[in-house]
Amino acid sequence: MIPAPEFVNGQAVDSRISTLSRTASALGYEIVDIAGFLDLINEKTHSQLGTLAEVRKGAARVSEANSAVLLAVKKVSDASFQMNGAVETSMADIRKTSGQTKDVAEWVQTIDERMTTVEATLLGVQENNDAIAKIARQVNILAINAKIEAARAGDAGRGFAVVAEAINELSHKTAAAAAGISDNITSLSGWIGSMKTEAGGISEKATSVLTGAELTDTALTGISESVKLSMAQASQIAADAENVRAAGQEFEPSFNLIGGSVEEAAEGISQAFTRVQALIDRSESIVQTTVEMGGTSDDISFINLVKERATMVSNTFEAGIIEGAIGMSQLFDQTYSDIAGTNPVQKMAPFTSFMDRVLPIIQEEVLTFDERIVFCACVDRNGYLPTHNKKFSQKPSHDPAWNTANCRNRRIFDDRVGLKSGNNKEPFLLQVYRRDMGGGEFTMMKDLSAPIIVQGRLWGGIRIAYNFK
Repeated sequence: MIPAPEFVNGQAVDSRISTLSRTASALGYEIVDIAGFLDLINEKTHSQLGTLAEVRKGAARVSEANSAVLLAVKKVSDASFQMNGAVETSMADIRKTSGQTKDVAEWVQTIDERMTTVEATLLGVQENNDAIAKIARQVNILAINAKIEAARAGDAGRGFAVVAEAINELSHKTAAAAAGISDNITSLSGWIGSMKTEAGGISEKATSVLTGAELTDTALTGISESVKLSMAQASQIAADAENVRAAGQEFEPSFNLIGGSVEEAAEGISQAFTRVQALIDRSESIVQTTVEMGGTSDDISFINLVKERATMVSNTFEAGIIEGAIGMSQLFDQTYSDIAGTNPVQKMAPFTSFMDRVLPIIQEEVLTFDERIVFCACVDRNGYLPTHNKKFSQKPSHDPAWNTANCRNRRIFDDRVGLKSGNNKEPFLLQVYRRDMGGGEFTMMKDLSAPIIVQGRLWGGIRIAYNFK
């Protein structure tokens, strides 16, 4: 036998419908909470995918760089080998040259010693020549005296005069020869002195060349040792680079497997999130349907309130059109222009000024209805909210974070809840969503909306957001 239904206000109400309504509402709460976590995981997963992509690019760059290192090390090794050969050849040439230079220096030093001996010999010759010149002068004097005595002797001294004249002539020639010899010895001594000086300079330079050669030999020996060390290090680098290449090849399959797993997980989470969104829509539809069938709900007083305020807004808009305060085309004009200097960006629409005049009196009263109510505001079909409650309509500052929380009027909220509120045509729409409180904290909220109809056209909806407790 079918039990008799109860009647409330002339309508039959099955308690099971009310239970279904409350259960659907609680289910919606849980589903939205799960959807929030899924959304968070989805964001993190996609972030990980981005990170994996960057890591892959980085691994590819490492592999490319490692290949470049191997090539460069090979070139360095080859160049070092060639350089070492050239250095060793240079060392051999310098040592050979050093030996030859040493022989030259010793020969030059021998010449210097011989020049000293020649110089001493010339000095002796010069002394002997001076003695000859002195004797020639003395002979000349004797010859002159002999001529004088021969002249005094007359005819008896004529023979002696001839001899004296010959001796005088010989003394003159001897003196002239001695003078020539002296001049030649002087010139030869000058040349020998210059040659000795030059030989001494050459000897010093040869000694300097020998010292430089020894230093060069020492430097080349150091270079050779450094080149050999570089070759050894290049070989070690090449071995390490080869190990890196091998490790990269071993790691790549595992890395690709991880990437594939993350991609599959991301795809699964994305699909789960989409399906959960559909569950949210269904739970909201169940609540709405059960309430329309007469079922009781914890939200019934808020439902009646939002429907009442939606009617008030619709009537106010139509009255404004009739009175000429705003035109129908202006009211439905969805042209938004940015307000300069605002962050987040606020926007003006052709109907914003009209809304600022007529909506506050309707919206502000709602805040006193229940302490759980957070805000009451109207949005158009694009989620544009022209006029907010006074507490959320502060003058913008230079702090974007402060503006985000306190300057929420004249902004577009085109999230899922905002767009559904502005496009719903049913008598009411009850949605549950997670409100971001900042710092990774969220709180569950209810969003109740009702359509705003103006001369048979949907303008948007009025939203009332309130806490669960």
